[in-house]
Amino acid sequence: MSRYLVTGATGFIGHALCARLTAEGHHVRALARRAVDGPWTEVYCCDLAVDTLPEGLTAGIDGIFHLAGIAHAQDQSAVPDSLYRRVNLEATQALLNAAVAARVARFVYFSSIKAAADPGEECVDETWDQPPEDAYGRTKREAEERVVACGVSSGMHVCILRPTLVYGSGVKGNLQRVLEAARVGRCPPLPEFGNRRSMIGRDDLLNAALLAAEDPRANGRTYIVADGVVYSTRMLFEIACRAFGHDQPRWGIPLWLLRLGALAGDVLGRMSRRPMPLSSAVLSRIGGSACYRADRLRSELGWRPQQRLEGVVDARVKAYGPHNHE
Repeated sequence: MSRYLVTGATGFIGHALCARLTAEGHHVRALARRAVDGPWTEVYCCDLAVDTLPEGLTAGIDGIFHLAGIAHAQDQSAVPDSLYRRVNLEATQALLNAAVAARVARFVYFSSIKAAADPGEECVDETWDQPPEDAYGRTKREAEERVVACGVSSGMHVCILRPTLVYGSGVKGNLQRVLEAARVGRCPPLPEFGNRRSMIGRDDLLNAALLAAEDPRANGRTYIVADGVVYSTRMLFEIACRAFGHDQPRWGIPLWLLRLGALAGDVLGRMSRRPMPLSSAVLSRIGGSACYRADRLRSELGWRPQQRLEGVVDARVKAYGPHNHE
C-alpha cells in the first residue's frame, strides 16, 4: 500500500483516479475546495486561487498526482492572466516545495497539449515545441519546466502528462452536448470538414498516470496521451447518432453557407457585444484540427490504449435508459 495525494480530486479525472487508487488498496488523501464525501481516505480543503496549502498536506505521502488547475477557457478574456498564474503556476511551485520538504518520492503533473501551440493540420508528437499561444498554455508550460527542474535538483521522480480531449462516463462540455443533441434527435447535418482530432479514454489516461508514477523510465519525461484514433467532427456526430438509433442525414450543410453564417455572427456579435452561437471563432473550433501522437508513451513505457469512443458512448447511452432513446 502506498499513500497518494490527489489534487483536483473532485474533478472528472481526479475523482476516477481516487476511486482507482482506493480500489487497489492505497491510502488516498484528496485536495478539494470543500470537504465532500468521495472515494478517498481523507480530504484536505484548499482553494488554490486564494488559499495557501494546508499544513501537513504532503506529510507521509509517497506520491502526488497534481490535477488541480484553472482549465482552458475559449473566451480568454473571461479569465485574468493573474488567475492562471496563481493557480496553474504558483500553486504548482508551492506543492513542489512541500513535496521536497516532505521527501515525497514521486510527482506526476497533469499538464495540457496547450502547453505548446496548436499544430494546425499536422499530427505531432512531443518534439513539437512551438511556444504556447495564451496565458493558460504559458502557465502550463512554465509549470512543466519547474516540475522538471525540481526533479533534477531534488532527485524526486517527476513525470508530465499532456492529455488530449478526455472522454468517459460523466464527461461534460462539448462531448456531452453532442450526446444530448443525438439523444433528442437533433444531430445537425454538419459537413465532413476533414479535420483530425485526437482523444483519450479516461481509463486509459489513468493507466498512463500509474505507469508515469511507477516506471523509472518515466522520470523526467513528458508524454502526450492519445488513443491513436483520428476523429473528425462529422464522425463524432455519426457515432453519437448511431448509438441512439437515429439516422444521420446523408447530406451536410454546405461549408460556404456555414462560413457565411459565421461572418454574419461576427458582425452581430460586434454590434451587440455578445457572443453569437455561430461565429468565425466557433466555426474554427468546430472544424479545426488538433492531432497528436502518443508514440513515446507506447515505445518507452509499453502503454497501450484499450478504450474506444464508440464503446464509451454506447455505455453512456445505456445509462440514459430505453425510454430516452425515443
